[in-house]
Amino acid sequence: MNYTLYDYLNLPPDASPAQIEAAYLELLERFGYGRTDAGQDMSGRVMMIHTAHDVLANPSARAGYDATLAREAAMADAELKATLDQRDAGARPGVEEPPAWLDDSRTAIAA
Repeated sequence: MNYTLYDYLNLPPDASPAQIEAAYLELLERFGYGRTDAGQDMSGRVMMIHTAHDVLANPSARAGYDATLAREAAMADAELKATLDQRDAGARPGVEEPPAWLDDSRTAIAA
């Protein structure tokens, strides 16, 4: 699964600058700036939180990032559409043909 910078801050893509700042500070406090009470090293997660904040708090960097996300989403949609278009038009989606052994046993029971 691919996470976005919005995911690292637990924010929707339309978050305001105030929401970005509040989420950033809350997450830094929650992750203890890189260490937990149990001594776990959360520095990787905190690094991603810093990166997400740096990009999303800068309007021009955020615009570029949002454009990249939109481009990737459009490519994924096109790929899915192409895959679905390749399916046999006569096949009913989600319904599989029964296995041959089942058809044989139904014929034998009916006789």
